[in-house]
Amino acid sequence: MGLFSLTLDIAIDLGTANTIIINEGKVVVDEPSVVAIDKDGKVQAVGRKAQQMIGRGGTRVYTTRPLRDGVISDFMACELMMREMIKMIPRKNKLFNPQLKMVVCIPSGSTEVEIRAVRDSSEHAGGRDVYMIYEPMAAAIGIGLDVEAPEGCMIVDIGGGTTEIAVISLGGIVSNKSIKTAGDELNQDIIEYMGRMHNLKIDEPTAERIKINVGSALTELPADEAPEEYKVIGPNRMTALPMEVPVSYQEIAHCLEKSIAKMENAILQALEQTPSELYTDIVKNGIYLAGGGALLRGLAKRFSDKLTIKFNVADDPLKAVARGTGIALKNVDKFNFLIR
Repeated sequence: MGLFSLTLDIAIDLGTANTIIINEGKVVVDEPSVVAIDKDGKVQAVGRKAQQMIGRGGTRVYTTRPLRDGVISDFMACELMMREMIKMIPRKNKLFNPQLKMVVCIPSGSTEVEIRAVRDSSEHAGGRDVYMIYEPMAAAIGIGLDVEAPEGCMIVDIGGGTTEIAVISLGGIVSNKSIKTAGDELNQDIIEYMGRMHNLKIDEPTAERIKINVGSALTELPADEAPEEYKVIGPNRMTALPMEVPVSYQEIAHCLEKSIAKMENAILQALEQTPSELYTDIVKNGIYLAGGGALLRGLAKRFSDKLTIKFNVADDPLKAVARGTGIALKNVDKFNFLIR
């Protein structure tokens, strides 16, 4: 982009949990997908600042996540959040509002209505030339796979709202499965478990911290991977008196069992739909894990043991989709699988 260019090219990974914006091949915005809005409809904060206000704004400010289960649940809030995050992009010349050329990623199971919602939000946020790419395709590109090769590759992208599973070959998605069992569902499992087993009331941010600190897909981890117990502080559900409860990774592994089993079944269903030639390629090359959920301790080993196919965790899986979306932005004239 030249010094006086009137166009700003950006790639947006509009995720349920986090939004990442790439400009000129660099991550320029990486913030939680949260916006705080006051009674008059004015934005008070977005991203991390808004996240810190969750549960603390009272009736004056309400804090919301505009995306749920991978799709836009609050159209106005999503538009406001995108506008504010686009303003965060460092620019050499701030005396004008540039026209925006953007590529936005969407879940592979999106309906026409959901695709239209993303396009409308993007256009209302300033987009003049809007392209969209399916998340597993973006993840595959971000990992470094040749999606246009006559060879099958399989991606499992575990995000905040959805788990996207796709088999890709010759620049197209051959078979796919999108389920709403992902990071948010795992957090909900932890919230319910802490209430049921420890009578402790916690909210989503606390559940997320538990998942990060002692989350596991296996009840037995190698000694060098096993985390120490994590102490959780909160009110007793019955008495409202403060409690401090130590939580182990074994407990959380039991707690997440049903949701992880749903992911395994979804992967099996996608494999069942896969043509035999591509299936052979997948067995040879392994299945690739991306998204924040790929960081869950023991998940790749559990999937590998269960399905007897090697699972490879992408480098920096949190940003795999964003990287792929950024590469797609540079190749909008070459990639014919982008959606207009």
